[in-house]
Amino acid sequence: MGEATQAGRSHPLGATVRDGGVGFSVYSEDATGIELLLFDGVGDRQPSRTIPLDPRRNRTYHYWHVFVPGLRAGQLYAYRAQGPFEPARGLRFDPSKVLLDPYGRCVAVPSDYDREAAASPEDNTAVAMKSVVADLSAYDWEGDEPLQRPFSQTVIYEMHLKGFTRHPSSGLADGRRGTYTGLIDKIPYLKDLGVTAVELLPIFHFDPLDAPPGRVNYWGYAPVSFFAPHPAYGSKLEPLSALDELRDLVKALHRAGIEVILDVVYNHTAEGDERGPTLSFRGLQNDAYYILEPDRARYANYTGTGNTLNGNHPVVRRLILDSLRYWVKEMHVDGFRFDLASILSRDESGRPLANPPVLFDIETDPVLAGTKLIAEAWDAAGLYQVGSFVGDFWKEWNGRFRDDLRSFVRGDRGTVSALASRMLASPDIYGHEEREPEQSINFVTCHDGFTLNDLVSYDGKHNEANGEDNRDGADDNRSWNGGVEGPSDDPEIESLRLRQIKNFHALNLLAFGTPMILMGDELRRTQLGNNNAYCQDNELGWLDWTLLDRNRELHRFLRKLIALRLGRELAAGEHGLSLNELLHQAKIQWHGVRLGQPDWGEDSHSLACTLRSLSGRWLFHLIVNAYWEPLAFELPEPPSGRAAGWCRLIDTARPSPHDIAEPDEAEVVDDLRYLAEARSLVLLLADNR
Repeated sequence: MGEATQAGRSHPLGATVRDGGVGFSVYSEDATGIELLLFDGVGDRQPSRTIPLDPRRNRTYHYWHVFVPGLRAGQLYAYRAQGPFEPARGLRFDPSKVLLDPYGRCVAVPSDYDREAAASPEDNTAVAMKSVVADLSAYDWEGDEPLQRPFSQTVIYEMHLKGFTRHPSSGLADGRRGTYTGLIDKIPYLKDLGVTAVELLPIFHFDPLDAPPGRVNYWGYAPVSFFAPHPAYGSKLEPLSALDELRDLVKALHRAGIEVILDVVYNHTAEGDERGPTLSFRGLQNDAYYILEPDRARYANYTGTGNTLNGNHPVVRRLILDSLRYWVKEMHVDGFRFDLASILSRDESGRPLANPPVLFDIETDPVLAGTKLIAEAWDAAGLYQVGSFVGDFWKEWNGRFRDDLRSFVRGDRGTVSALASRMLASPDIYGHEEREPEQSINFVTCHDGFTLNDLVSYDGKHNEANGEDNRDGADDNRSWNGGVEGPSDDPEIESLRLRQIKNFHALNLLAFGTPMILMGDELRRTQLGNNNAYCQDNELGWLDWTLLDRNRELHRFLRKLIALRLGRELAAGEHGLSLNELLHQAKIQWHGVRLGQPDWGEDSHSLACTLRSLSGRWLFHLIVNAYWEPLAFELPEPPSGRAAGWCRLIDTARPSPHDIAEPDEAEVVDDLRYLAEARSLVLLLADNR
């Protein structure tokens, strides 16, 4: 039976190893009784020990707590909660369900885990997930700390942790493919590419069965825990190994100078709507954790996933803040990208707030000072806050950048002026806020949508493999296949597609703001036209490493482009100015095919500009021709003192290795006219030293 338990204390929440045992604390306002369940094995049909918590001895306000001597790290545990099942009051207690600890630091999943059992009237003990006690003090960080690299020096690589190394072509041993340790093996690749941060799709523990029948949730936007790393990404069977392996990964990335940004989902959980499973939050205090409809029996669905986390409820606010602090203090991560961040601006009835408490809590928290905070500033119910997201510190995914660049490169009419704005960090969106240009997180592709290869290879989505008759996924892709839908053996089409991919990369990396690149876009990774591969945990969603040998030219182009980005002095050059200061002080002159005569008309498909740094040292001339024929552009006179004239850094129409060059190796352009080939980008440099 073990030693007698002690009353314990309400703080800290979760399971804490101390004083020869473990203290437990969990929140529930309306429970009439709580039981702590201890297990010897994750698939046990019954707990090895059940500890009822006495409301007079083991409850302080709404917190239920107990101290159990003799327990240590690795102990499996869970809760049962008794209370009213009254959906009309927003309460859904179910004592037949085993509940995870909302603050559990690790989760163990039985091999026969059954999501449906958590939604049925039957007891689900044997097939339920269990929390695991963790001792966080045992790990040696060897002096590691978050890197706090400025956004002005940041290039983000968005990636799926499993998908990056899971493919057999990764060259890793079977037990390391698709794991935290497998990613460590590939750090030299990332360092050579030159990216400075990896943005990992969700690695909080999620429910892979939260998907249509016969499918799996591959992306991980189905959180079960906001503190536990996903155990399936560990290379060992022991649940606690995932903690150490993830910390080893963070430490190894930091040693390579690469930051770790986590894609976090604080907008919903895997418990779904009123028909969904009871895994944790629903069974402990349903009406606190979720925004409910006025009838209290149904869930508000601003996420498109069945429920919406009640982020501005005091208890949920604390949960989110504690989670973020935990990942910074204990796991040393450098930043967070908030999925559907606009949801956190909604109050308990779903109305947007002018000053959302949870968002300002996050922005002003001293533990999070210096941490990268990136918002996906919209939600699935029409709330769109790009350019108006609250606070002074947040950066934002710029969906307008993606859409406008796609339209321009495709050759759409009336897109030239929009391109100019996007290249200057979108002053029409952000200029009023007196913010730095890096507020705009620029991207052409991300996990949600086409890969860059598919963007230039498909006119429409091809999501039949998802089993929803191609109804899922976005219809507005602004893609162009170049003349043939899907793969092509035509050399001219393939040459055009490669050039268009280079154009996209160059525009993204040369624009003001913070660039983000999608995993595999440097290798022409394809999903065969699937623009919603959330359920494709297979070779369709994984990175095929044989593409590296087949696409060395593109890989080289992007690697040199990133190096140019991080070593350049564009316009003001001296980073740290606000966006308006940058645009007011920098010498930027727009042109068309003739100097000083930009064509902003509906029928224009080309643009050029000259940018001079305040120091006067660097002079860049950029030409972008999205027209389907070559165009001759006039060039300005190079600055006096530059005898060699203009040097060609980039011309996406030229064959490798002449498509991109380092400044010291660039070829000289003697003429003051430059013939830009159809659908190409050119960057010239004059260095007045």
